Amino acid sequence: MARRTFTRAELESFRDAVVPDLLPNAPGQRLRLLFVGINPGLWTAATQTHFAHPGNRFYPALLRGGVITEPVDPADGMSDADRVMMRDRGIGISNVVHRATAKASELSSEELRAGGVQLTELVAREKPEVVAIAGITAYRTAFGHPKAVMGRQPATLDDLWSGAELWVVPNPSGLNAHETVETLAAAYREVAVAAGIVTDARS
Repeated sequence: MARRTFTRAELESFRDAVVPDLLPNAPGQRLRLLFVGINPGLWTAATQTHFAHPGNRFYPALLRGGVITEPVDPADGMSDADRVMMRDRGIGISNVVHRATAKASELSSEELRAGGVQLTELVAREKPEVVAIAGITAYRTAFGHPKAVMGRQPATLDDLWSGAELWVVPNPSGLNAHETVETLAAAYREVAVAAGIVTDARS
């Protein structure tokens, strides 16, 4: 079956739409690892599925890194079975800013900072073990750390994140030409190991 497509006008109609967070919603599901995007793109808003653009490498990188065990093709919208699999694995997804735009560069610094406050409130409620923010530039702006680098952030920040380990990982957007599926897979596996979702050893 052919993958769904959208016209530019159709995508534009989803500007400023909100995509619900993917969080535990059933008994026994525990949020171990919360991935945080910058904000939803228009394709994500149209399908109500995070990281849904066909050029995004998020789900292929998760699969390559062993973070998920079944492939997810979200371009038509994540299936109920996909969502259950993610939740059962202990994986959640949110965003710093929740309104959809064509490009993250359309967000103001004020929006990013306000989104950062909302994110820390979400973490305080849901108590993930690890928070992985996908995008160093957005992280620096949203949280006022202009010299931050990729990877595990200082443990001195853990109390500000309700005890969660805070990591910054590469953005999986196809526009991020510095990264490949392989490098993204390595980064995402590292945070999944920290969250206890996978072990260091490859099977």
